[in-house]
Amino acid sequence: MIWQCRDFSFSLDRVRVMGIVNVTPDSYSDAGKCFDAEAAIARGIKLMAEGADIVDVGGESSRPGAVGISSQEEIKRVLPVVKGLVKAGAMVSVDTRRPEVAGQALLEGARIVNDISASQEMFNVAQQTGAGLVLMRGGGSDWWAQKQPPVDIETVGMFLAGRVAAAKVAGIAREALVIDPGIGFTSNAEEDAALLRGIGALAHIAPVMVGVSRKRFIGKISGEAEPSQRLGGSLAAALFAVSRGARIVRAHDVAATVQALRVWEGLSHGE
Repeated sequence: MIWQCRDFSFSLDRVRVMGIVNVTPDSYSDAGKCFDAEAAIARGIKLMAEGADIVDVGGESSRPGAVGISSQEEIKRVLPVVKGLVKAGAMVSVDTRRPEVAGQALLEGARIVNDISASQEMFNVAQQTGAGLVLMRGGGSDWWAQKQPPVDIETVGMFLAGRVAAAKVAGIAREALVIDPGIGFTSNAEEDAALLRGIGALAHIAPVMVGVSRKRFIGKISGEAEPSQRLGGSLAAALFAVSRGARIVRAHDVAATVQALRVWEGLSHGE
């Protein structure tokens, strides 16, 4: 299995880790820690040293209650960080729902767009630039303010299969696409757990990425209210997702995630 675009190619025979850099003052688990560009670049370089295959840079929080920002503000936040990390040799992904932000980041050397909205407009950006594209069943920055319909693996699978088909019509090669079921973009923790259990049903559509790190369902199951204290639960959920077919794990705690995956894969080898 390969994730292949114009300027890069990743074998997914081993699970890849995407490290998170939030250039925001209001993210749910690390608010403000990397809001300064220099701090964000330093964090990204640290994640690379810890084993991150991709560094995902985002400038707008999608947590419940977050206030949306303008495209100009998002570009102001992420562009210096993208530039700095590309210069440092990182494989950079930009976490955005806005085509204009993605386009600017790709011009500065980012190679992947992580789009929570899986929008048609983003297809045009990816097709024109040859970028890799992650399609999530998510929503806009105010998804939490809208009444969410019940979510199950069948409806998520239908949505993602439809977006992959639309992306191919727009001229994007299937090998350039990765899908994300949108853990956390649901009505409750029970739906998140059901999506994780059903990941195997998505793997035939495209390679699957999961973002379970520090999410609320982990707090619900474990009883740990503080997101930054959910490392154990995050690792358990990541390994569970991988056991069901996920090939990319998006994580805050890269060193621990890489170690857990190496041990899991070592123990599983030859089975």
